[in-house]
Amino acid sequence: MRDKSKSNKIRELAESLVDLAKAKGADEAEISIFDGYEFSVDVRLGEIENLVEAGSRLFSSRVIKDKKTAFSTSSDLSKETLQKLLENSLKRANLANPDEFSGLPPLTKKKIDILSLELFDPEIPKLDSKRKIDLAKETEKIALADKRISNSHGASFATREIKTVLANSNGFLQEYVQTSCSLSVGLQAGQTDSKVEDFWFSAKSHFKDLETPEQIAKKAIERTVRQLNPRKIKTQIAPVIFESMMTSWLLGFLFACVSGVSIYQKTSFLANKLGERIGNEKITVYDDGLLPGELGTRPFDAEGVPCQKTQIVDKGILKNYLCNTYAARKLKLRSTGNSSGVGVSPNNFYMQPGETSPEKILTSLEKGLILIRTLGHGLNPVTGDISRGAFGLWVEKGEIVYPVSEITISGNLGEILEKIEIVGNDLEFRSPVSGPTVKVQEMMVAGK
Repeated sequence: MRDKSKSNKIRELAESLVDLAKAKGADEAEISIFDGYEFSVDVRLGEIENLVEAGSRLFSSRVIKDKKTAFSTSSDLSKETLQKLLENSLKRANLANPDEFSGLPPLTKKKIDILSLELFDPEIPKLDSKRKIDLAKETEKIALADKRISNSHGASFATREIKTVLANSNGFLQEYVQTSCSLSVGLQAGQTDSKVEDFWFSAKSHFKDLETPEQIAKKAIERTVRQLNPRKIKTQIAPVIFESMMTSWLLGFLFACVSGVSIYQKTSFLANKLGERIGNEKITVYDDGLLPGELGTRPFDAEGVPCQKTQIVDKGILKNYLCNTYAARKLKLRSTGNSSGVGVSPNNFYMQPGETSPEKILTSLEKGLILIRTLGHGLNPVTGDISRGAFGLWVEKGEIVYPVSEITISGNLGEILEKIEIVGNDLEFRSPVSGPTVKVQEMMVAGK
């Protein structure tokens, strides 16, 4: 980080607070401290609308006494404040109900080579504020130069550097530093009664991997203007191509359904389905916290459990749920290194790509829909049912013929995974949940 002496003090602080909690009567204690620097700028029509440049610090603790747990957080890292906070947490723990599944994970001998994960980019701290602002302005300027674009929702550039320190009473004491940066623009095209909108973005751990303003503006323009002059279509059952971002959205729903928390709470249709078929043989899904340089990569989770590569679905067979320590104990499984604190989060959750290009997937479609955007809610993890408003492109004889709007797509996640005919080769890790283009044999598309 920017100040190594301060960094060492944070590590010492975390360790001393664990000792203090034990001395005050805690059976187990866990201390997390995050120390970071963030920058974000929002630009619209060439003017800065919002700018944040600040340090950010957060303390969080978990203390356990007689299987009773209490949590606390603070942005004030003075030792006096944190000592009082821990003392109050222990008092609150005495008022809680005991839970046989509470407790820290056991200390493991497994060590992750943090440098090999390529989490930190030294170029990001070197970027000055003017350069960051100029990147946002340039992206919007390029987009607005296209005469088909009528307005801008704005462009944004952001960077983040954060040091994570975790210590617990089982002897765990580790830290890592991670960087990220992102650039995006949102656009509008069309006249008053027929406006359409879309956006594009790039987010990476390393600045050199970020798409250029030209690339982002071009993609945002393309995604926006292709929706001009949409038509309505009749309600029908039709094949549907999910663009890669839509597959990522679908996988986000799958993640919610394989979360150990959802499973033990019986709020997922995949409860008690380990070892069973939930999709066809083309479907293989992983969660991998150890992919070098990706946004979901980290050496250990929020409890200090080493991250790993976990196969979720193997050729359609459900192999694992994603668990923190608590969910794993409830389900008589092992933690998969996916703790986000009190819950479960994805690391790099993705579908294994196939061999077919998006272009060939398009030409394989005789008649059907390319799904490009959804809106609203309409996801039910208890049943797996999906029903959302959508925008798309209508295809006939392998060619896009016109955009469509005012439609609703509906189906069931299990049925969709069973009916995926083609998996594309265009997997790109744009976020912690990522997928390639896929072609689904059929879905209900409701229109007029």
